[in-house]
Amino acid sequence: MADELRTPLTANRGSSLLKACFNGTNAFLGIGLLTVPYALSSGGWLSLVLFFLIAAISFYTGLLLKRSMDVDPSIKSYLDIAERAFGTKGRIIVSKIMNSELYLVATGLLILEVDNLHKLFPKFMVKIGTLAVDGSQSFIILTALVILPSMLLTDLGILSYVSATGVFSCLLILGSTICVGAINGVGFHAKGALLNVVGIPTAISLYIVCFAGHPVIPTIYISMRRPYSSARSC
Repeated sequence: MADELRTPLTANRGSSLLKACFNGTNAFLGIGLLTVPYALSSGGWLSLVLFFLIAAISFYTGLLLKRSMDVDPSIKSYLDIAERAFGTKGRIIVSKIMNSELYLVATGLLILEVDNLHKLFPKFMVKIGTLAVDGSQSFIILTALVILPSMLLTDLGILSYVSATGVFSCLLILGSTICVGAINGVGFHAKGALLNVVGIPTAISLYIVCFAGHPVIPTIYISMRRPYSSARSC
């Protein structure tokens, strides 16, 4: 059972430190860039204290994962750690939880992608003969077709190039926002609340979503040519 649940991503050790940084940064930066602004508007500026607290906890648990893998070289993934702690049943349960989480996150990102594309191109539609697909449905199909090839890759060294495009895209969005607000005369006029107690639960949940890529840390670590250099990538 353990072999059947083992991920093929752990079979290759070819990622450099830079590639591992791209994979790790893309796992956290993309979701965080989308959720932090709304979390701030919900909980206020002081809710950033909670963000840094959650970040510190994630960093510490990431170090614990690394130490666990250093102690037992047979550990290749998050599921192996679950099996050491809770047995085969625990491995199966954690596997189901992780797959469910990934499915829900992918669904949420797909909906977000489709909504934004539909707002940018409201009149877009696809016609194939007598079959007409409206904007939202066509964007769902096109987005899924674009993302699908990346799901077939099992080498994190190759996936790092895809991750690099995601990192640079996030930096481009951030740079564009700063340029529009600071250079083009638009300015930043919305000050926001200092603290909104009612919105704190929403802010906490969104901050936690920022670190939803935490389970991929063991896979990224084991895919490196020199795993012990990962301490610098942390």
